[in-house]
Formats: sequence, C-alpha cells, structure tokens
Amino acid sequence: MASNSYPPGGTWFDTLKKTFVNVPIDKTHDNTIPTTDFLEAAESLTTLFDLLGSVAFTPVKNDMLGNIKKIRDRQLAAPVDSQNLQTLVRNELKAKKHTATEGLLWLVRGLDFTATALRHNVSNPSSELSDSFRAAYTTTLKPHHSFLVKPIFSAAMSATPYRKDFYAKLASDQQKTAEALEKWLGALEEEVGVMREFMGRKEAKW
Repeated sequence: MASNSYPPGGTWFDTLKKTFVNVPIDKTHDNTIPTTDFLEAAESLTTLFDLLGSVAFTPVKNDMLGNIKKIRDRQLAAPVDSQNLQTLVRNELKAKKHTATEGLLWLVRGLDFTATALRHNVSNPSSELSDSFRAAYTTTLKPHHSFLVKPIFSAAMSATPYRKDFYAKLASDQQKTAEALEKWLGALEEEVGVMREFMGRKEAKW
C-alpha cells in the first residue's frame, strides 16, 4: 500500500494541498502569519495521522480538525479582522469572545506535539515512532490534558507503525524522504515557534 501514498518518483509531501514551507511569516510586521495559508497547511498535516495507519489516531486528527474549524468559523464571520492569526486573536478577544483563540491555542499545541515527535525520531535513528510520540506527548500535550483524555492519546502513541514501515510510506527513495521531511519539519517548527511565542503573550489571554 506504500506506493499509493506518494506519486511515482516523488514523496508523500508532494500530495499535500499546502505545506508550512509555503506559509509566509511577515517578519517586518511582528511575524504575522496569514490565516488561510496556515489553516490549509494544518489541515494537510492531519493526513499524516492517516499515514500512521491506526484508528487510534482518529481522535487526535479529529481534535486538530475541530480546532481548525473553530478558527475558520471566526475567519468567515469576520474576514477583514482575521486576515492573519495574530489579528484574528486580538479582534476576537476585543469582542469579548475566545472560541477561535482557544482553538488556535490547542491547534498550536497539536502541531507542536507532531513536530516534536518527528524531530525526536529524525534525531534518534534507532528510536521507534512509539518512543518518539510518547516523549513528545509528555512534554507538549499531556500537561494540558485531563485524566479522561490522556488514555485516548496514550493508546494512539502505542499504535504507531514500525519506523521502517512509516518511512517507506513517505517515499521509496529514503534520501529524498530525508530531504523532504527536513524541509517540511523545519518550516513547521518555525511556524509553531512563532505562534507559541504569540499565544504566550498577555494580549492573547482571555
């Protein structure tokens, strides 16, 4: 089935509608990130959980998609005030609401979890995915999850495929996989870093 997850001569990353590599960060205007591009890239990223091949990851994927919907609903309701993520948050909070802002906080946590897990796996060639995802969960999402949610996510961590099987789904050429993954992951980490810094500010609190 691995051959179905990427085009001939390409990688799985080529199948994504949008990746974080294509999401600009306006460094001249407080690192603003365009809302539409970010949400499309985040939506594309959730297909990674399909690639992991277990229904145990369905709640993880649905959680992220639910948060994307909250942000998009706000964007559709107030498009002029939501052109970038930072402006969307400021304007929603100004309106004494926080549904999308809270959704963004959780989405960034989910993206941070994914980025941390994959970075751990890339940096530790002998580690299985389950080890990397568990380590990432402990430092990113677990501190924020209730005792009811933790078992659901823990089950997903244990359901990851073997390392070699996962990387085979990304591309047949492992050198090409490594290059594409590094480029995609580096961009994801940069976006997450910007948004974690912003969401940690007083102006993003409710």
